[in-house]
Amino acid sequence: MTELDFTIEFNGEGISEQVEAAMFLEADKRLRELAEGHNDMRGAAVNVRLPAKAESSFIYEVTVVVYARPTNIAASQKGADPVITLNDSLSAVERQVREKREKLGKFWERPGNDPVAQEIVETMAANERELKDLD
Repeated sequence: MTELDFTIEFNGEGISEQVEAAMFLEADKRLRELAEGHNDMRGAAVNVRLPAKAESSFIYEVTVVVYARPTNIAASQKGADPVITLNDSLSAVERQVREKREKLGKFWERPGNDPVAQEIVETMAANERELKDLD
């Protein structure tokens, strides 16, 4: 995967430029490591919002969306520190991507691949061959 094959969009609200740059670098590093050696991820978006103000400090909401095949994966976390909240969101997305890869890797557990379904398919194919031979 080349640099242009994987793009990350980062939107920061209510954080300084220095914090935003540090958060982008962390998200970029972790997401590229997750995509390394795989072709199921095409890009990602990170959104930092300031949805509410708590009693003593701001609460940040960080949403990370990974544009992946066959379906996109997203995680959203809320917290007082935007950097920690980003790390929590990235960890949740990483876990979901790994679980998806593990599940898709087990092709024998996909619908239609169980022994009964395979036997039905083989029986139907044999019946079709017999009908063609009769014609």
